[in-house]
Amino acid sequence: MINTPEKHDIKQNVGIHPFFQFLILFSLLIGLVIVGFAIAQAIITAKYGANTMTDVLAYTVSSPNALNGLWILQIVSTTIPLFITPIFFAWIIVREPHEYLRDTPKFPLVLLGIAFIIMFFSMPLIELLSNINQNMVLPHFLKAVDDWMRSTEAAAQQAQDAMLKMNTIGDLFFALAVVAFLTAIAEEFMFRGCLQTIFLRWTKNQHAAVWITAILFSAFHMEFFGFLPRMMLGVLFGYFVVYSGSIWPAVVGHFVNNGTDVVITYLSQHKKININPDDQHVFNYAGYIISFIIILFLFWVYRNVALGKKQVLL
Repeated sequence: MINTPEKHDIKQNVGIHPFFQFLILFSLLIGLVIVGFAIAQAIITAKYGANTMTDVLAYTVSSPNALNGLWILQIVSTTIPLFITPIFFAWIIVREPHEYLRDTPKFPLVLLGIAFIIMFFSMPLIELLSNINQNMVLPHFLKAVDDWMRSTEAAAQQAQDAMLKMNTIGDLFFALAVVAFLTAIAEEFMFRGCLQTIFLRWTKNQHAAVWITAILFSAFHMEFFGFLPRMMLGVLFGYFVVYSGSIWPAVVGHFVNNGTDVVITYLSQHKKININPDDQHVFNYAGYIISFIIILFLFWVYRNVALGKKQVLL
């Protein structure tokens, strides 16, 4: 018997109000990121010298050892804090680890397959939102801010492209492990686990919790011109968790999204496919509409299977 999300979320932590839970979680993350940055800086400086650390902060990817430094900075100051924060918060602060991490394995395994298919058919919509986002321009009086954001994101994209320069199959598996697997687990525990649970208990509305968390999830990445597609991904992952009661369908969806980008980039670099991973005009409007309709249908199937109404598959 599968509990519905409503039944699953009846429990309330009466010791700490959700508002203060949010403040604690956010403060804990910021603190660990600062500590992680200091540790990463010490490692990079000790291993490669102070100049390399300067180049890393400036995204000077042409500098020797800068790529190694970027990977160290990414893992130590971002990935690890994102992983530790929700686990520490759930086990030590609120002491309801399974309620906040949503790590239950008790859900229909077919949901993992449905989540995978949803992510596959979401690609056209992600492209559409990305194109809309890229064409957004701030008001004229904020032109300086607009120029700064575009130049900053361009530099960050250049650094990311350099980090994903995969010469060997070993480089591919390393990128999949860090960019797809570890990031998916860490970010889902943090956002769809702890944060979405906090807002669910705060607002007592699962839809509000999903959308608020998705907005914060996108804002966390600090990429204005990628805000809409990342928010949509956050919404998809959020409903994966709401309907199943488990974090794992969202982890699979997150892994598929990130992993697909990594694999396509690798295959493109080695001339195995003719697709440009940076091309945002692969689909047409018919593809966008079909994508939207299929996603709605698959979510209807997903929800009914999650709530035990398996007859929809007959």
